[in-house]
Order: sequence, then C-alpha cells, then structure tokens
Amino acid sequence: MVLFFDVDGTIWDYKNYIPESTIEGIRKARKNGHKCFINSGRARAHIKHKDLLGIGFDGIVSACGCMIEYGDEVIFNKLLTRDECIRTVETIGRYGFKPILEGPKYLYMEYEDFKDDMYGMKVMTEMGDRRLGIKDNWGNWEINKLSCDTNGADKESCFKELEDLYDVMLHTENICEMVPKGFNKGTGIEKVCELLGEDIKNTIAFGDSINDKEMLITANVGIAMGRASEDAKKYANDVTDFLENDGIYKALEKYNII
Repeated sequence: MVLFFDVDGTIWDYKNYIPESTIEGIRKARKNGHKCFINSGRARAHIKHKDLLGIGFDGIVSACGCMIEYGDEVIFNKLLTRDECIRTVETIGRYGFKPILEGPKYLYMEYEDFKDDMYGMKVMTEMGDRRLGIKDNWGNWEINKLSCDTNGADKESCFKELEDLYDVMLHTENICEMVPKGFNKGTGIEKVCELLGEDIKNTIAFGDSINDKEMLITANVGIAMGRASEDAKKYANDVTDFLENDGIYKALEKYNII
C-alpha cells in the first residue's frame, strides 16, 4: 500500500505536537513494506521541521501536488513562470490581497503584512532566513503556489481575473489558497502512483481540511481525522479518532497496515 498523510491537523496540531503513536504507526507501516508519503498544501520550503521529517517518509508531495520527491530525488516540480508570477503579484496587489508566495526553497512575504497576525508571525519565525521579502526580490520568485489574507479585499473580482491560472480554495472568509489549475493533493497521489507503477486501488489518505478534498476522494480509502472539517468528512470513506487520541495509529490498525 501507499499511504499519504496531510501535515497540519493530521500528523501534528497547531503547536506542532506529534503523538508518539503517530510516529510509531508510520514507522511500523514502513517496516511492514508500505510506502509513506507526506501530502501537504505546504510548499517544500515550509516542510523542514526535524521532528516531522524525523518520523521517516519515503517521499513528499508538497504545494498541493505541485512538487513530488521520492527518496532524495525531486521527480516532479511545477513552477509558475516569471510572467505568471509578476501578473499574479500585480493583480492581487491591486485588489488588496496580502500574499505568501510559496516555493521549493523560500517563502516570500512582507513583514508589514503579517506583523499583527499570529499565524503569519509563526510562519516567519519558523522560516527564518528561508523567508524573503516580495518587493526585495521582485520578479525573481521561485514559487509553486500562494496563500493570501483577503480581509477587506475584492476577492470575487480578483479570482475572476486570474481564473485562467488558478484553482482557489477558501479556508475561511479571509484566507485563501491559490494553486495552479489542475493541481491538487489528489493529482499528487495519481502522479506518485504513475511514477511508482502502483495501482491507485492500493492507496490510503489521511486528511482534515478542505484542501484534502481531492486527496480523500482520489485515494482508494480516504480517512478524515476526528476534528476534520465537515467539508472534509463528507468526502472521506471513514472518520478516525482525534489526532491526540491516536487517530492515525487506530486507523492503521483497522485497515491491517500494522
């Protein structure tokens, strides 16, 4: 089997707490011959935490299916072109968006945009010198996708103007994720199976939010975490226990992975 795990709300909580049972379950699954992949909306630049990577994975699908690694090799990487990047940044700027441009090596964001935002400050702290300014690196961004604070912005007009480039996911009224059209966590699963020569019937995915929708649908078995959003749960085949109540471990046992 090939197993795919979302990160935030699935492997760890908002404080980056990972239950010991999750670590044990994933390691047992690999020992039993199953391949385990991270499958995250985070760009690769934001998947660096030693506790997360220290669990041990066969590969990483990042940026909602835009980048895929297997072992130590990047086997797929969809980057926006320079022209697409400039058009995007200029357009969202006109409509009042505050963006985080997400790439394989860096996140690009302006301190002034997020200095009063708890999550934004957390991201900047975690990124350290892998967080660069947007203006300071104008036109030289290397990115797969972007996320935006749209508070007070004209969302509908902006999305309409960029609809040829992006599929948009609304996480909350004021937070959106903009991913190149045709890419999502589900296409990431399909691409991994294609590259590994694996039947997609031999896949299980774990997730908790709306950007896990396609992943939960695409996998043969989609499992939502206990605190998953109702949107995520309705696309899942099964709902496991809460993250902190050994949700992943219990599901791995239930499906005879461990």
